[in-house]
Amino acid sequence: MTPKLTALDHLVLTVADIGHTVAFYERILGMARVEVHAADGSTRTALRFGQQKINLHPAGREYVPCAERPVPCSADLCFLSDTPLDDWMAHLGGWGITVEQGPVARHGATGPITSIYFRDPDGNLIEVANPV
Repeated sequence: MTPKLTALDHLVLTVADIGHTVAFYERILGMARVEVHAADGSTRTALRFGQQKINLHPAGREYVPCAERPVPCSADLCFLSDTPLDDWMAHLGGWGITVEQGPVARHGATGPITSIYFRDPDGNLIEVANPV
């Protein structure tokens, strides 16, 4: 029998400036900064939302183990939201963030979604979607 996965616990973003990234994700996406005390004695920064977490690695000083080629601007992330996309677009516009595409119909992990796309400070593609 093949073992089965149950959920995604966290993912890692390699970023140019942790403070700039945290400010963006807190202000724009409502995430919370978390300081994590790792087993090696270091303190690391993460972002929490719901029951998920994004660990942040500083570019050029990544924590080991890490991806084979960790670089900023390599992620494409989709977040679900119950907030209408028109409200998101107004919020993003208020911060001077350009919506590159959307609203557009897409298909998410659990079914149809409607999405908008924009970029974080490192150029990662961010998708915010409403389930249909």
